Amino acid sequence: MAAPPASSSKGLGDLPMRVVYRTIAVAAGIAVLGAGATAVLLNRDDPATAAPRNSAAAAAPSVISASSASSAAAPAAGAVATPGLSPLSSTGASATPGADVDAVSSPAASPDTADVALAAALKDPRVPALPKNSRRLRTLPGRAAAAHGSIKDRRSGVALPRFTKTWALATPAPFASRQLLPKVKGASYRGMLVSCPVPIPEQKTLRDTAFLAARWTLNHHPSGATITWTASQPIKAGKRQGWLLGYTVHYTLKGKKRVSAAALALVDVPEKKPAVVFVTIPDSQKKRWHDINKVMSSVKAL
Repeated sequence: MAAPPASSSKGLGDLPMRVVYRTIAVAAGIAVLGAGATAVLLNRDDPATAAPRNSAAAAAPSVISASSASSAAAPAAGAVATPGLSPLSSTGASATPGADVDAVSSPAASPDTADVALAAALKDPRVPALPKNSRRLRTLPGRAAAAHGSIKDRRSGVALPRFTKTWALATPAPFASRQLLPKVKGASYRGMLVSCPVPIPEQKTLRDTAFLAARWTLNHHPSGATITWTASQPIKAGKRQGWLLGYTVHYTLKGKKRVSAAALALVDVPEKKPAVVFVTIPDSQKKRWHDINKVMSSVKAL
């Protein structure tokens, strides 16, 4: 009986050992490559891994924005403010620095605010431009009321007459000090004398600041009131400089045209805003108009 034919296939045990080792090494290499590819695919959407890239990308616009802001701010830092328009500019007059009290600057003034406020006042039809030349306050009719000492308004930094009998002290708010004449039967307004720190933006000169302050006083007169100037002059308030404005206030009450005599003194005060002393007396109390002269000649800086 013939022997069975030999099988052509070989088992793992029949392979040389070097072949077995080589096969195992190749398989291990494939496994390592597969694990690496899996890790890359898994980590691509991992926020912790993506964060540094996102942070770097976000940081770039911040640097650009900062440099752009610096470039935009540079011209503003070097800009020169346009000087405020003077009420006399329309007449061609200009102030000579150091020549008069109207050249005294107001250090606390904000150029932008000052220019806007003054420009608005110059366009206000209720308030004409100031006279080109200085004009002294005339002597008003009547006799001055009796006064006893002075009111020292330390909040504003000025002293003014303390009238007795005819005038009465009143609650100062919203001012720093206030005196009133008695009410007149049938009249809506009465004389008022007040002091306070200037309630409007300071200008580059006391004269311009006084101009704005006079416009502000229209708030304490009947609606629709207008101004005509009677005085505009530099003054000495003790050892400090100031500017005085006299004016007539025109208005209509109950269909009748009426007027008030008014004046204000703007006083330069050390390390404070300028002080305003303002007095207005209606024609129904014109016997007291001379009190305006008394007030304006007595104002002093503390």
